[in-house]
Amino acid sequence: MSVLIAAAALPCGLLIGLLLGALGGGGSVLAVPALVYLMGQSPHEATAGALVVVAVGAVSGLLCHARAGRVRWAAGATFGALGTAGSFAGSRWSAALDPGVLMAAFSVLMLVVAAGMVTRGTRKSERADAEAGSENRSENASKNRSENGSETTAKESPPRAHPARLRDAVCLREATRLRQAVRRSSSGRPTGPHISRTSPAPRPRPLRTIVTASAVGLLTGFFGVGGGFVVVPALTLVLGLEMPIAVGTSLLVILINSGVALATRAGTGSLDWPLLATLAACAAVGSHLGNRLAGHLRPRTLTTSFAALVAVLALAMAATTLTGL
Repeated sequence: MSVLIAAAALPCGLLIGLLLGALGGGGSVLAVPALVYLMGQSPHEATAGALVVVAVGAVSGLLCHARAGRVRWAAGATFGALGTAGSFAGSRWSAALDPGVLMAAFSVLMLVVAAGMVTRGTRKSERADAEAGSENRSENASKNRSENGSETTAKESPPRAHPARLRDAVCLREATRLRQAVRRSSSGRPTGPHISRTSPAPRPRPLRTIVTASAVGLLTGFFGVGGGFVVVPALTLVLGLEMPIAVGTSLLVILINSGVALATRAGTGSLDWPLLATLAACAAVGSHLGNRLAGHLRPRTLTTSFAALVAVLALAMAATTLTGL
């Protein structure tokens, strides 16, 4: 590894780690372009070497989420094990593909990642605005109630209801609840105003789980990326995990898939281990710094800027690759 390549690996690794730590995923997609265009690696070597960076980033993030209790080890290990066949097939397929076609496909993947990050950032911003609006409305309602309560106490107190009327109202309410319970037990589902708003957990579908896990493994093995933008929604929709749990568990799935893909590619060509070790170490340091900076930056601005950078790089890669075909 020359001095110039080492000098290029330091800022690239830090940038990848910063994005991983600040955004929680997506930064590893920059590892392949950096290895190809800045460090002189071939597309096959780059997609294989990027798995080292992905694995190191997954380990560091997994430790943080595990300490916070946001990892479902059994579910993640099962989902990752089901994706090993897809990871093996994707690695073999990528190694046999023409380098130009591989880079053209990777540029398409980068555009998909950029669009997905913009969509996810927009949804998070809309959700945050809706929550802030509901909080403001509840605060205004409580203020109005307190003001109306103070005015009512200042005035003459309203007449109290007769005890017999209160007893009749209670009996009527209890009879209504009893009729609703009878209807629920006979129909098998809740009716009336007591319908539960919590969505039930999805029923386990083995075939759907196997297909989804294999597709995730195929993506990791073929492109050499973690695929967190696919793993997290898959764990949420297929296994019914909550979003924070899905994010932490996805790192276990990524670690398993990247490990299988790296072991599959180990015999297909030589890897520059000193270069990859330097890049991965810088990415680990940058991920730690990104976690600290995440609370001081506007998430939507950071996500939009990163998506724009990925889109520009994807278009440049596509133009370079298509002219060389």
